[in-house]
Amino acid sequence: MKILILTVSDRGYGGEYEDRSGPEIERLLKAKYPGTEVHRETVPDETAAITHAFSRYTDADYIFTTGGTGISPRDVTPEATAAYVQRQLPGVAEMLRMRSLEQTPFAALSRGIAGTKGRTILVNFPGSVKGAAFCTTLMLPLLEHGVSMIRGGSHE
Repeated sequence: MKILILTVSDRGYGGEYEDRSGPEIERLLKAKYPGTEVHRETVPDETAAITHAFSRYTDADYIFTTGGTGISPRDVTPEATAAYVQRQLPGVAEMLRMRSLEQTPFAALSRGIAGTKGRTILVNFPGSVKGAAFCTTLMLPLLEHGVSMIRGGSHE
């Protein structure tokens, strides 16, 4: 699998703080799927920067974003993702939010979405290390099946 982990953060992009969510997502992915090709980038909370990063990885199986899913004025990751994807995967976003609510009531304020474009599956994770790691563990059992389905595989 080829996966892009896109950290969306003005402060991270500006070097004001070290991204910890992206590396944790990568660690969890590689622990389960050691041969996975993982790329990580950080972009500011700007729609154009987010969608430009998406467009550079059209050959990725998955793009996981971390950050920008809340309700602050600069949080635009869900809007950028919605404008980019061709089809939404509401069940994925609903599962992540529902299961995250078991961990924290703040998950109710998460606006993350999921969808597909071409043969790439995009999923928004929260920016906190704990939230991003939890959502990654929820996605791990779905990864291989998702790739198979988007490539036209069967349910067997």
